[in-house]
Amino acid sequence: MKSRILPVFAAAALAALPAIAHADVIKLDSGDVGNSFTVDYDGYTGSGTIDGLASQIVFTLTGTTDNSYTLSYAVANTSDTPITGSRVSGFGFNTDPTISGASSTGTYTVTALDSNVPNVGTVDVCFKGGGGTNSCAGGGGGGVSLGDSGSGSLTLSFSSPVTSLTLSDFFTRYQSISGAGSTTSAVGSGTISSSSGGSSGGTPVPEPGMFGLFALGVGALMFRRRRKSAPAPQLAIA
Repeated sequence: MKSRILPVFAAAALAALPAIAHADVIKLDSGDVGNSFTVDYDGYTGSGTIDGLASQIVFTLTGTTDNSYTLSYAVANTSDTPITGSRVSGFGFNTDPTISGASSTGTYTVTALDSNVPNVGTVDVCFKGGGGTNSCAGGGGGGVSLGDSGSGSLTLSFSSPVTSLTLSDFFTRYQSISGAGSTTSAVGSGTISSSSGGSSGGTPVPEPGMFGLFALGVGALMFRRRRKSAPAPQLAIA
C-alpha cells in the first residue's frame, strides 16, 4: 500500500494547481479585488508591425457583484521613434462569459458591444474616447496622445450571476499616426506582462511549483516500480 501513496499525492497536488495562464488571457474572481495586471500593446496593420508604435494599460479589479465586474484602467501612450505622433483612441477585449452590457468613465466614456475592429475582427466590447457606439473601428477625437496618459473606470455587466471572469484578446486602436509613412491608423495586440496575482489571477507563466511537483511525481513512480520489482520477503518456518 505504501508504494501507492507518493504517486497519488503527486497526482492530487498537480490537479490542485491553477491552470497555466496564456500570455494574453487572465481569469478574475471576487478574490482578486485590489489586484492589478499590466498589458503591453504593439502596433500593426494588415501589412505588418509598425516600429515604435506602442502603448500600455494597467487594469485593477476594484469590485464585483453577482452580475458585474468593475475595473479601473490607466492608459499610457508609449510610442517612440520613429513615431512622431499617435493617439490611443480606444481599447477592448473579449470576455467569458459574454457580457450583456458595459459602461465607462474617465478618458474613455463611449462603449460598443459586438463590433468590428480592423485587422482583428469582431470583439465583445471596446471603450473609446469618442465616436458612435456602433463601431470599434474609430474613436472620434478623444483618447491618449503620444507621451500622455489617461484613466478611468469600466463596468462589465452580465445577464445572470457569474463566479469568475476571463478576459482575452486585448487590443488597442491607434489613430492620428505620424512618422509611419502613409499609415495614419492601426491596431495593437496586447500581451499581459505582469500581474499582482490573487486567488485566480497571476503572472502569465507556469507556476514555479509545477516543475517541482512534476519531478516528485516522476520520482514517486520510479520508487513504486523499484518496490514492485523487489523480491517479496520470505517467511521463516520453524
